[in-house]
Amino acid sequence: MEIVDELGNKLPAPQENKRILAGVLGILLGVFGVHKFVLGYQNEGLTMLLISVLTCGIGAIFISLIGLIEGIVYLTKSDEEFYQMYQENKKGWF
Repeated sequence: MEIVDELGNKLPAPQENKRILAGVLGILLGVFGVHKFVLGYQNEGLTMLLISVLTCGIGAIFISLIGLIEGIVYLTKSDEEFYQMYQENKKGWF
């Protein structure tokens, strides 16, 4: 896979594109923020986990919806878009 920037320069291929793994985990285990931990977003993952646990599951409904949406967003992006947005630029939410 070859990535080219705006100026036409070839960029090194991403070593690890975790798009599919993060997308599936977001859909299935988003309530616990597992997909955030996979991408290296410890603060966001911990926030999702703590909201789910500390609200005795009440906040889990909202958090699971966020996980579902993020999982779908991850899976609908191309590999290059995902890599640049979530692994290179570290966009934490959506």
